[in-house]
Amino acid sequence: MLQSTAAVDFFLNEKFVNISENVRLYNSTRQALKINKNTKVIIQGFTGKQGTFHGKQMLEYGTKVVGGVNQKKAGEMHLGLPIFRDVKEAREKTGADASVIYVPAPFAAAAIDEAIDAEIPLVVCITEGIPQQDMVRVKDRLVKQNKTRLVGPNCPGIIAAEEWMSKRSAREKTGADASVIYVPAPFAAAAIDEAIDAEIPLVVCITEGIPQQDMVRVKDRLVKQNKTRLVGPNCPGIIAAEECKIGIMPGHIHKKGVIGVVSRSGTLTYEAVHQTTAVGLGQTLCVGIGGDPFNGTNFTDCLSIFLEDPHTKGIILIGEIGGSAEEEAADFLKEHNSGPSGKPVASFIAGLTAPPGRRMGHAGAIISRGQGTATHKIEALKEAGVHVTDSPSKLGVTIAKALLEKVIE
Repeated sequence: MLQSTAAVDFFLNEKFVNISENVRLYNSTRQALKINKNTKVIIQGFTGKQGTFHGKQMLEYGTKVVGGVNQKKAGEMHLGLPIFRDVKEAREKTGADASVIYVPAPFAAAAIDEAIDAEIPLVVCITEGIPQQDMVRVKDRLVKQNKTRLVGPNCPGIIAAEEWMSKRSAREKTGADASVIYVPAPFAAAAIDEAIDAEIPLVVCITEGIPQQDMVRVKDRLVKQNKTRLVGPNCPGIIAAEECKIGIMPGHIHKKGVIGVVSRSGTLTYEAVHQTTAVGLGQTLCVGIGGDPFNGTNFTDCLSIFLEDPHTKGIILIGEIGGSAEEEAADFLKEHNSGPSGKPVASFIAGLTAPPGRRMGHAGAIISRGQGTATHKIEALKEAGVHVTDSPSKLGVTIAKALLEKVIE
């Protein structure tokens, strides 16, 4: 028994060393989150109901959607844009920087895999309900590459206010900078792989329910490359207010301004955006990173972008129970956002009354063995100087007050 335990400890130690090295590799894809009006996006799950609906909204918003992927309809046109056989072809022919995924949960991990294979820089996976084993695989693949950044899954997407922010052939034909994936969960990981293969800079996977083993593999691949950044899966997407929208967020509530928003919850992201718009602050960049345990982009990735951006004057971070992402964000803020030059940060943590051992909504929202509690996360954030509110309805007022106090100082 002792020999068995020692062997396990040795394996884990070796594994953690490799994970640390891989994380540094994957971190280099953070820049793919900086979408703008020139970002070229492809849609995985393009001809489906969700892909068509949100694709139209993206085009109306001004996003430079350059095509989509559907193997059975390759060579045809949809919404006036070309359909490619895979992400690799889409990227090669369009130059796509990002992909957004609107595919059912069983196929979403495969869609993410496909985006990673195509080396799509940014992948936003909107899909919810991706099997955790699929996402474990995708996550493992992501952290072993540095070409693709994933936002999501189970996220609303990403948007650059009024500038919006294939596979290889789609990118070649359109010069796409980004791809958004709206494919079923079973195929989402493959879609991400395809975007990575096409070296799409930004891939946004909306798909929920991607099998965790798929996402572990995708994550492993992502962290081993530096061409593609994945947002998601199971996320609403990413948006640069009034510039570029990749995902399913309601664009009309966004207003170009000075607040960076990052959230594990899609609905609460919209709440924070609405409030910052209402108080006249507006947003620079909003990223829904998704609530799955194996996603392509985390809090620290987004915080790094916000702290570097001269236009972002304040930050809103919305977390929830489960995992250690919020604690890691607190440690990052302690190290990089202290002193007179630090930017005000407001936060809300959902799940304060959640019972241990029970999953609350997102696959990653579960308290286990005393870890991941809202109380622990709140304490860590407060120690980092974050203004933590007890209600999401106070986020706008809280960040406005924090900014005013900063000016008075």
